[in-house]
Amino acid sequence: MNIVYPIILAVVILLIASMFKILREYERGVIFMLGRFWRVKGPGLIILIPFVQQMVRVDLRTVVMDVPTQDVISLDNVSVEVNAVVYFRVIDPQKAIINVEHYYDATSQLAQTTLRSVLGQHELDEMLASREQLNTDIQSILDSQTDTWGIKVSNVEIKHVDLNESMIRAIAQQAEAERARRAKVIHAMGEMEASEKLLEAAKVLSQQEEAIQLRYLQTLSGLAGENSNTIVFPLPIDILKNLTK
Repeated sequence: MNIVYPIILAVVILLIASMFKILREYERGVIFMLGRFWRVKGPGLIILIPFVQQMVRVDLRTVVMDVPTQDVISLDNVSVEVNAVVYFRVIDPQKAIINVEHYYDATSQLAQTTLRSVLGQHELDEMLASREQLNTDIQSILDSQTDTWGIKVSNVEIKHVDLNESMIRAIAQQAEAERARRAKVIHAMGEMEASEKLLEAAKVLSQQEEAIQLRYLQTLSGLAGENSNTIVFPLPIDILKNLTK
């Protein structure tokens, strides 16, 4: 009998100690009574009835979840590897515990499938140039689908879009060809503008015969000032016409 009483006293103390739970400011407790949902409590001191009530802790802080690298085939049949990060938090602890099993794993799997589905509908150039729009599209889809789980997806950010070496070389060649095309267009535009200015100058010079002679003398003066042993003597076409006459 002397041993029984201390054992009973220890069991009673353990039961009383198990009745009291302390929840932090960012935690909530989903209370079940005989297996049925009762209420959400917290933060602070929570008193539970042993063997009758059970509590599941839920963290309300924002979770930063790294989405593993996904192999995506773009709309123009380019294979890329994409990874992202998702920011979400629990806003309804009751739904997060009752409506879905392991809400973190469920959100992670949903984020992976949504990332592949959304990016597969866009071409590679859009993935590289329109990340903000893609982030918004993925975030809105995740937020709508996780609403029944009591989860709010606040932000999605695509971190990396990795290409294989052959695709990187192809993109570099495309960029080089584009720069060459622009250079040729700019050169052609310069030639066009120069020809227009020369035409205007010819019209002005043709209005007075002495003007072309003054221009001829100015050209000779410029040639004489250069340090060269070779003298180029331009012969105006008008002089040749006079000689032929």
